[in-house]
Amino acid sequence: GIECEPYLTTDHRVMLEQADDIFMGIRYLLKATGAGSAIIGIEANKQDAASHLEKMIPAGLPVSVKVVPVKYPQGSEKMLITSVLGREVPSGGLPIEVDVVVVNVATTAEIGRLLPHGRGIQERVVTITGPGVKKKGNYLIPIGTPLRYVLEQVGADENISEVYMGGPMMGVAVSNLDISIVKGTSGIVAFTEKDVKRPDKVYPCIKCGACVDACPLSLNPSKLGILAKFEAYDQMAEEFHLMDCFECGSCSYVCPSHIPLVQYFRLSKSIVRKRQSAKQTTGNAK
Repeated sequence: GIECEPYLTTDHRVMLEQADDIFMGIRYLLKATGAGSAIIGIEANKQDAASHLEKMIPAGLPVSVKVVPVKYPQGSEKMLITSVLGREVPSGGLPIEVDVVVVNVATTAEIGRLLPHGRGIQERVVTITGPGVKKKGNYLIPIGTPLRYVLEQVGADENISEVYMGGPMMGVAVSNLDISIVKGTSGIVAFTEKDVKRPDKVYPCIKCGACVDACPLSLNPSKLGILAKFEAYDQMAEEFHLMDCFECGSCSYVCPSHIPLVQYFRLSKSIVRKRQSAKQTTGNAK
């Protein structure tokens, strides 16, 4: 129940308005996974959702609600597990290795509608915000709706400069407004020309360590950034745990030199995956 990005409040609305579906989904998830109990993690600034769900828990269902401090990027799987349970997922590992399965509340609600009623995902709650739109809010939007049409309905500014699918930290800039809303669309953030301020120049790393302090996984973004420039992708993955990075954007946000570290890491991870896939294909051919 913890939002994955600033500005987004989709999970908040789902918890307030779809509690019955969430608990039905939890029943099925407990049965499917064999888990003995479920915990709904909620940030401290959403006490109304926490109180609402606590009142709505069905008798006999092993579910509890845990309120955690507000801190980005706490919505990511590994951070959430540490915050709620105090367990640490090993580098390169999965939540199941610490006996945990993490499922988003919106997905859980969809499961609660799908299995009893056979109703697949037809729409989803999307946060629409940013200075480029007039009617900010959470909207229940049918899957497949063109982004352009959605923006027209919320009073998009004529001077929109950039639109992001997702949130402001991990969202992806959209170049074509004719793409559709998909099941993974959690947010739409629109900016006008006057709101977009980009650095005039990228400066060399000054070894200040701000990115290291900001990284929630205690990686070394500074070193990874240097290795990325030298295209030392294997070293990045094997020695500096590149693949653990979930691209939260914290390092890029705090960098005084305006180095686009997340872009470097995203590209580097893509290259590493391609190399690993090629090796696997070659191995299977033998």
